[in-house]
Amino acid sequence: MILVTGGAGFIGSNIVAALNEARRGPVVVSDLLRQGGKWQNLRKRQIADIVPPEELAAWLPGKPLEAVIHLGANSATTASDGDEVMRRNFRCSLMLLDWCTEHSVPFLYASSAATYGDGGQGYDDAAATTSLAQLRPLNLYGWSKHLFDQVVAARREAGQALPPLCCGLKFFNVYGPNEQHKGPMRSVVHKVFETLSRGETVELFRSHRPDYADGEQLRDFVFVEDVVAILLYLLDQPVSAPPLLNIGAGQARSWLDLVRAVGAAMGQEVTPRFIDMPASIRDKYQYHTLADLSRLRQAGWNAPMTSLEEGVAKTVAILASADPFR
Repeated sequence: MILVTGGAGFIGSNIVAALNEARRGPVVVSDLLRQGGKWQNLRKRQIADIVPPEELAAWLPGKPLEAVIHLGANSATTASDGDEVMRRNFRCSLMLLDWCTEHSVPFLYASSAATYGDGGQGYDDAAATTSLAQLRPLNLYGWSKHLFDQVVAARREAGQALPPLCCGLKFFNVYGPNEQHKGPMRSVVHKVFETLSRGETVELFRSHRPDYADGEQLRDFVFVEDVVAILLYLLDQPVSAPPLLNIGAGQARSWLDLVRAVGAAMGQEVTPRFIDMPASIRDKYQYHTLADLSRLRQAGWNAPMTSLEEGVAKTVAILASADPFR
């Protein structure tokens, strides 16, 4: 049995799909479906149980788990309720870490590139407490992930027990199918597809730094199929998995590149309109992210990453189909 927390979400539902396709499991999902269409991410899947997060601690005793893939979190970078974020992103993670340690169950968990803050300290996924102490996340979400990374690192350096596989995955800008439920937090690929489908003009944030032209702010965009493939590889290679791993494409591309890729996949030329970035996020905005994949490659992952153009084309093909869910 494999537990996937956040399994009805974007990355989680793609992982559940891959586990089903590989005939691994049974798969148990822990998530909140709430109102709306989030359930459609799992409509094609075989699931043994769906456990609400608040019932997870009571559900775990006696369960013969092969692994825990912990993706459940409040992932909104604009979240402002510190108590709620700590409860969902930090305390729940601690509970699962302790349970997996006690029962020797492999534990893969979602960290985030948001832990790197503005990137001034680089994007080295070193897991030493001294290295982590240099990072300054720019938002509450990033800090909650960073805090948990530090707890795991401190336990490791103190020689305390940990699960047989304990690896944090620092996801960069992941895109792909099954993001419809995320509303304003869905990827720009989805937003641009919807805007162009309505025949409207695409809007991008204007740069508020002189060293970046409008639309030339850079991100490491990584296709969700690559993320899922790497995660399943790590489950099967527990000895070689480092404590923390960047999960990105290893290439920084501009927002203009992304918008043009969506337009090309839809057979349209795109000329975006630039708008001012809201003042509330200007001092928390990352102008450049780039995953250093050295440790991932050292862990044995040698497959090429999907190009932005190919990944966007695959995503657009699904979104434009009669059933726009993986």
